[in-house]
Amino acid sequence: MKTPLVTRKGYLKLREEMDYLWRQERPEVTRKVTWAASLGDRSENADYQYNKKRLREIDRRVRYLRKCLEYLKVVDYNPEQEGKVFFGAWVTIENEQDKTLTLRIVGYDEIFGRNDYISVDSPMARALIGKAEDDEVIVTTEAGTFEWWITRIWYDTTDKA
Repeated sequence: MKTPLVTRKGYLKLREEMDYLWRQERPEVTRKVTWAASLGDRSENADYQYNKKRLREIDRRVRYLRKCLEYLKVVDYNPEQEGKVFFGAWVTIENEQDKTLTLRIVGYDEIFGRNDYISVDSPMARALIGKAEDDEVIVTTEAGTFEWWITRIWYDTTDKA
């Protein structure tokens, strides 16, 4: 089960997506379906078939987003978090091979389309939570156990109400 947390920016982005789908894209696709249906035989009408499928995808995503926005808990930045890794933190880590990663710990619904965001439920995030700069972090995944060191922690202080 995923932890129902989201950053303020993530919440606003999800709400914006839902509003766009419901108020702009859905009415446009509905008009196309109506137009295509008026042409007659729907079984061989590619416009009708495609737009009807797109309408189902939009409706499915809107239902998901509505449920999501109801149960998600927005976590705003708090100055008390400084110096430690908590939800919403940006963290730079390094391993013995001098590989460096910069990651942000966010909610599950925020990670898509971003290579630098990780879910709070991921093994890496669970290992990082509560740690401070210069702490060693042992991350255990299906691929094995890995050792990292935290070199920097910061928060997006604009990510608040």
